[in-house]
Amino acid sequence: MKLRALLCVALMAAGSAMAQNWPTRPIRMVVTFPPGGSSDIVARLVAVPLQEELGQPVIIDNKPGAGSTIGAFEVARAEPDGYTFMLSNSAPISISPAMQDKPRYDPVKGFTHVVYIGSVANVFVVHPSVPANNFAELISWIKAQPNPVNYGSGGIGSIGHLVGETMKKDHVLKMEHVGYKGSSPMHNDLLAGTIPLAIDTLPQNVPFMKDGKLRALAVTSAARAPMAPEVPSVLELGQKKLVAENFLGISGPAGLPPGIAARLYAASRRALADPKVVQRLAELGVQTRGMSPEQFTAFVAAQVNDWRQPVKDSGAKLN
Repeated sequence: MKLRALLCVALMAAGSAMAQNWPTRPIRMVVTFPPGGSSDIVARLVAVPLQEELGQPVIIDNKPGAGSTIGAFEVARAEPDGYTFMLSNSAPISISPAMQDKPRYDPVKGFTHVVYIGSVANVFVVHPSVPANNFAELISWIKAQPNPVNYGSGGIGSIGHLVGETMKKDHVLKMEHVGYKGSSPMHNDLLAGTIPLAIDTLPQNVPFMKDGKLRALAVTSAARAPMAPEVPSVLELGQKKLVAENFLGISGPAGLPPGIAARLYAASRRALADPKVVQRLAELGVQTRGMSPEQFTAFVAAQVNDWRQPVKDSGAKLN
C-alpha cells in the first residue's frame, strides 16, 4: 500500500511538473474538415492569439474524411501530452458516432473537452435557377420533380447531411445526399448549378447570398442569425425538427493532465477575449458563450444524447 501511495505521489508530481513546463514545442490542432470551411477558419483565427498566449506555434492540421471521424480518431488515440488537440465540432462528436454500428471512439469519454468556442447556424441555399423564394415553395418544387433532387453538404455526417435526411423523411421527399469533402468543393458545384440545393454552415454562404449567386431560404437555428437577419429561422417556419447548430470547441485526448487542460482553458479564454477575435467571430456568424471545461463536457454529453434518436430516425449511415 505504501509503495502504491508513493507511486501515485510521484505520478502527480510528474504531471504537475509537465503542466508547469508545457508547452515546450509546437502544438498540433487537428481540423476534421478541409481548408476553407467554418471549422478551419475558426481554428486559424483562434490559433494566432493562442500561440501568443502559450509561446509556441499552433499548427493547423486538416484531416478530413469519413464523416470527420478520421481526424477525431487520430486525436482520440494520440498521447495525452498536450501537443495534439482537435477543433471539435458537431460532426465527429454529436453525429458521426451515432451513424456507425461500431464507433471507433467514444465521443464523450474518448476526449478531454476543454474549451467551448461557440455555435454556427446552417442555411438552406439554392441555385438561382430553382424557382423557390421561400421554404414552402422549395418543398413544393422538390415534390413536383420526377427524379430525386440532389442536395449537397460539407460532408457525410455533417449537420447539413443530417438536417437534409430529417427534412426528407419528415416531408416525404425524394432527395439524394451528395457529401463533399468540405464546403469549398460543394460550392463549386452549387454555383455551377450541378446541384440545385445545399444545407451548409451560414458564414461562407453569405458573400454568395449578397451577390445574388445563391438564394437563402431558412437558417437552422431557433432565431434569425445576426449576420443574415433577413433570412427566417426554421423554428419560426414551424420546422422544429430542423433546428440544428454546429458547435465549435477545443478537445484533446482522454487523460490530458488537469494542469495542461487548465492552462489551455485560461489561455483560450484570454485569446477569445481579444477584441479583434470577438469581432471576427461575430462576422463569421459564431455565437459565443462562456463555458467551463466541466460545463463543456456536460454540453457534449447532452449533444450526443440529443442527436442519437434523430440520427437513427433519419436512417443516415456511415460505414
